[in-house]
Formats: sequence, structure tokens, C-alpha cells
Amino acid sequence: MSEKRMRITVGEAIVKFLDNQYVTLDGVEEKFVEGVFTVFGHGCVLGIGEALAMAEHTLKIYQGKNEQGMAHVAIAYAKQNNRKKIIPCISSIGPGAANMVTAAATATVNNIPLLLFPGDSFSTRRPDPVLQQIEQNYDLNITTNDAFKPVTKFFDRITRPEMLETALLNAMRVLTDPAETGAVCIALPQDVQAEVYNFPKYLFEKRVHRIERPVPSIEQMEEAVSAIARSRYPMIIVGGGARYSEAGRTIAEFCDRHNIPFAETQAGKSTLPSASKYYLGGLGVTGNSCANVIAMRSDCIIALGTRLSDFTTASKTLFHDASIVSINTSKFHSKKMNAVSVVGDVKATLLQLKSRLTGYYTYYQDEYKTSQMEWKAEMRRLKSIHYSKELVPEVLNMTKTTVEDFRSVTGAGICQTTAIGIIRDSIATDAIIIGASGSLPGCLQRMWETDYPNSYNMEYGYSCMGHEISGALGCKIASPHQEVYAMVGDGSYLMLHSELVTAVQEGKKINVLLFDNGGFGCINNLQMGKGIDSLATEFRYGAKAKTKFLNIDYAANARAYGCKGYTVKTEQELKEALESAKADTCPVLIDIKVLPKTMTDGYEGGFWQVGCNFMPRNKKQEQALAEQLHYVGDRDLMQISVETDINKKI
Repeated sequence: MSEKRMRITVGEAIVKFLDNQYVTLDGVEEKFVEGVFTVFGHGCVLGIGEALAMAEHTLKIYQGKNEQGMAHVAIAYAKQNNRKKIIPCISSIGPGAANMVTAAATATVNNIPLLLFPGDSFSTRRPDPVLQQIEQNYDLNITTNDAFKPVTKFFDRITRPEMLETALLNAMRVLTDPAETGAVCIALPQDVQAEVYNFPKYLFEKRVHRIERPVPSIEQMEEAVSAIARSRYPMIIVGGGARYSEAGRTIAEFCDRHNIPFAETQAGKSTLPSASKYYLGGLGVTGNSCANVIAMRSDCIIALGTRLSDFTTASKTLFHDASIVSINTSKFHSKKMNAVSVVGDVKATLLQLKSRLTGYYTYYQDEYKTSQMEWKAEMRRLKSIHYSKELVPEVLNMTKTTVEDFRSVTGAGICQTTAIGIIRDSIATDAIIIGASGSLPGCLQRMWETDYPNSYNMEYGYSCMGHEISGALGCKIASPHQEVYAMVGDGSYLMLHSELVTAVQEGKKINVLLFDNGGFGCINNLQMGKGIDSLATEFRYGAKAKTKFLNIDYAANARAYGCKGYTVKTEQELKEALESAKADTCPVLIDIKVLPKTMTDGYEGGFWQVGCNFMPRNKKQEQALAEQLHYVGDRDLMQISVETDINKKI
């Protein structure tokens, strides 16, 4: 064998390669892969699993409890590290692999690097069909892992050892590219993992991948300068790309130099401090009245690293006739909504704009300051709503029955917005909070103020239920010296909380703040708010909402796993539990019995286009359809074929 070659198995080659990958940004070098997550099963335990157990390497091995859960840990870990570190995930074939498909989609939607190695069927096909193998008689090449193709940014299947080098190098190309990053899947047939090959030694040498800061062309810069300079009342949107660019200070200086207020997306929150005088808060469907009002009045939107999703743009109804300047490393995202496309890194691009916008200053006087004051008054109200039978109909604007039914069974006595205010005032300034789905992301985007960088880790591009607890573990692994709080609803907790056991096993203290409101409260709101009877969205006995609520002791469930468990039903109990939890050293779960229907509601400018019944059955459905038709335009009006007087009402 040549001195330039190394004869090892495919499994060991993967392990050695991963152990020698580094990234550098602005001259700062970091190890890209420090550990891997796995749920061993046939199809990986005897291949790459053998190498992890027996070969020489420095990678830490984490034992997952659910393949989707461990991949969500990796997603939050990568985000908390601003995409400069990853935890690859290894699974068996069949259901183990399929479990990671949802996580792959979550990573790709959010542009978070996630490297997956699912086991696969035999490349030789000699023992076909093997256990957990899917067979399709029209194409014998198809396996479970083909399901990854629509939800990944790069996919390969290693049917020969010779293929591994190009697969691994391409995986790193995608994972370290700010414009293209997302999920990467390299499927590993179980026989190939154990095959031996003379790999080139250079494949296992230290390899440093430079994360680039691309800058736009001169023409793009000129267009952007022209659009901004013409505007009188511009507004900045801080998206996830701004956070990953580490552009917080640069944006702050840009706002100060030109007197421009900024709003934030879920992914962009905590890039800049909420204490900034230019801070408007969350924007769009789950945004607040301050940011939305200024957005509706703005004549130029400067979008920094955002995909301009429906929740950010209020289903493309928020910005009215404003021009849009979109700065993004992705050309695809930068060209959305007829924007002036500026393809470049947020930080690098703003530094160039700085020298070209000399003398530019907006026309703002007190407009955004007035909106800020009005929102602060609303925040004080939201944080101080206390339960009373008289207050319920006014606050909820829905049905009193749900609240009283749940309260009679569980003893719940805390309003959700008040609980969030208590939590914000009780926990450390640098504490990391993480969430993903339900009503909490809306409440948090509106109400949660962040003055510590990267302390808000919300997955809301895919709104993936079950991400929260796994994500909290990922945040804690990434930032071990900060307290981490998972903000999770009872519905999402029941869907996936298995990595809570991994947190116990690894000695990682995470704090799970479980908001128990008796079911899928957010979707129940959407259902009932559009005039549909409550069905299969509340945790009652049976699917229809005319029976008793379940009374689940989530704290007891957590204690059974080895966590510290608290149950709180009053504001004082919540304060005491939060304070007591600070001294705990093991994972903590606080079961907060919150009253249903006490989350924040939509504010002006927060329209969200959803499906509506075009043959209304009641007054509420008529109102929902009228609102929809008011916003969506003539093309959708043409689709209505039923006779209705809705058109007369708009």
C-alpha cells in the first residue's frame, strides 16, 4: 500500500474525516464537529457504529432516544453556535431513518446545517429484502432514504467506497455555505459501511472550510443606495441571516447613523438588544402593533437576511406600496417580492452601504417613538392580566366555557401572558429560551425582550412541534454556562419529549416550562375563530369538546425520568418555582397550568391567509371569508362559484 493511502473501512473513514473538519470566519478558527448523535440499530451499529466504538477519534458520542429528537438537538445546537458547529446524526435503516425526515425539513427550511447518515439497504441486494426494507416493484433502487431528497440541500447514497470522498467534500461544501446550507443526507448501505478501501490520506488531514462573506456587485449596490436614498421613512427587518452574519453592532451603527427603526423576525430576534431606541419588536402575523404600524407606513423596507415568509409579510399585505431592498447571501431569497436584489453577507454589505449613504437621514420625528410608547402600555396590560369570571369574556373574545371547564378540573389560575411576564422578570438576562410551535411563538415574538446576544432560539420556519425540548438540550450543549428554558405547550410536549431522558443521562440541566392549556390551544383558536366547532383540538375525553378535560400530571412524568418537577397554578407558585429551580442541578420541568384562551391575539397589520370555507355555514365563517376576500385580491374572488352576499360586504 502506498504511503499516501490508508486502508480502513468506510465507517472508520467517515469518523476520521468528521474528526478533522474545521471552519473559519473572520480569521477565527473553530472545530466544526465535536460529537455525533446516534440511535443504534441494524444498519449502523455494525458498520459506522463499530468505528465509533473501536477506532481512534476524539468525537463525543451522544445516545439519542428518538431519531427525530436527536436531529432536533443538532439543529438547535448548530443555530446556537451561529452555524459554525454541527452534530452529525446516525441512524439505522427503515423507520430509524424515516424518523429524521421531519428534522431534515426543519433544518432546510431554516437554513441550519444538519448532517445525517441514515443506514440503508444492502448495495449488493444479495439478501433482499432485508428487515425494514421498503420494496417498490417499479424501481428497485428506491429505499426509505429517497424520502430525504425533497427536504435536503444535498443527497448521496454510497454504493461503493470510492464514492465517499466526493460525497463528504460536497457535504461540507453545502453545510458551510451561508446561502445553501440546510440538511445534508449521505445514505450508507449497511454492507458498504464495513467494506475496506485504500483511501487517500489527505482526506483525513485537518481541513479548514472558510465561511465567506460575499459582497454584492457595484450595480446591486448602486440600486440599493438609490432606493434607500429616495425613501423618507424606511424600516429595517432583522432576519436570521443578520444573526448568523454576526451583524448586530453593524446594524445598530447603521440605524443610529441614518435614524432608521428596526423590527425583527423570529430567527432574527436577539441579534440586537431590545433596549435600543430604534427597536420596534416582532413583525408580521405574530408581530406587535408597534412594528406593524410602522411597517404599513414605511416607504422602503430594508430586509436583512430574511426569507420574507408569510408570517413576516402578513401574507404579503403588510408593506403596501413600499419598495423593498433585500440583502441576502441567497439570490433566491433576495429576489422575492420584486425586491432590489442585493446578494451579499449582511455585515459586509452594510459596511459598504455606510460609505455610500453619506449624509442620508430619514424624516422620522416622533412617529416610531409614539408607537413604541403605545406598545409599552400594551405590554404592561398583557403582563398584569389576572383571572376573574368577569374578565374572561373580554380578554378571550371567544367562549367562557372552555376556560371554566379547564379550571374546574385542573385548578388553573394563571393567564399565559402574565406567566410570560413573570418568567421574563425572574430568569437571568443571559438565559436562552427556545420554542417552536403553538401559541407561544406568537406571545414570545411580541412580548419577549432580549438584551443578551443570541439568547432567543426559536424554530418557526417549519413550526415543528416536538422541537422544543430536544432543542433545549442542543442549546445547553452549545452554551453550557447559560441557563436554557424550553417554552413548550402540552400538545408539543406529548408529541416528542424523549430527549429529556438524554439530558438526565448527560447531566445537562435544562428547564422545561410547560404551558398546559388543555390541548392544541393555538389550533383550537384558529378552528373556533373561523366559525368551526371545536373538534379534536382539546384534551378532553373523546374528540368533541363537551366532556371533561384530562388532568395530566406532567411534573410527575418528569420526576419519573429523574428530573425535578414542579406544578404551579398561581402566579405566586410560578415565581417560587422559578426561583427554586435556579438552585437545582438536574433537568427541571415546571408544569404551568395556564388558562386556555389567555395568549396574545393578533394586532393591526397581522393578517394571515389561511383556508376558508367559501360556502359559509354561520356568521363567524362569513366574517372570516369577508376578511380573506378583502385582502387576497381579484384573482381569488374569481374562484368563488357559490351565491353569497359576501361580495356586497367588502
